[in-house]
Amino acid sequence: MKVILKQDVENVGRKGEMVTVAPGFGRNFLLPRKLALVVTSSNMKMVGIEQASLKKKVEQERLSFQDLIQRLNQVTLSFVRKAGEKDHIFGSVSAGDLKEALDKLGFDIDKKKIVLDEPLKRLGSYNVPIKIYHDDRAEIKVHLVKDEEEPAAEAKAE
Repeated sequence: MKVILKQDVENVGRKGEMVTVAPGFGRNFLLPRKLALVVTSSNMKMVGIEQASLKKKVEQERLSFQDLIQRLNQVTLSFVRKAGEKDHIFGSVSAGDLKEALDKLGFDIDKKKIVLDEPLKRLGSYNVPIKIYHDDRAEIKVHLVKDEEEPAAEAKAE
């Protein structure tokens, strides 16, 4: 079944695209939720007009996100954590920790956009990608540093 998507649908396509889907998926999911239209000549004309305006809007959004990407590419976050002998840290640094650190720097990034397959658990430097806009990504640098807490020094009497 051929349909025209009215909204972005994950793993199917983006708004305005004409895609072929299974008939049941189209009839039972996409059409009732108004996520797509059946391909007809009148719908094709209407979508053509919408795509022209959408293209302009998408390009403007993309340009506005380029500034954010450039600023995020310059960000370096450092986390001081206690670590064991083999550089395994006690606990981990998760996407939530990265979001909090970015919030403190004035960036409003959704935690789900931070691409971290699993929390960071070893000392070292990491490049962590952040989804900004469709295929555009920024990359922040994250350093995990060992906490060099010195043992309590003996008090000296003078």
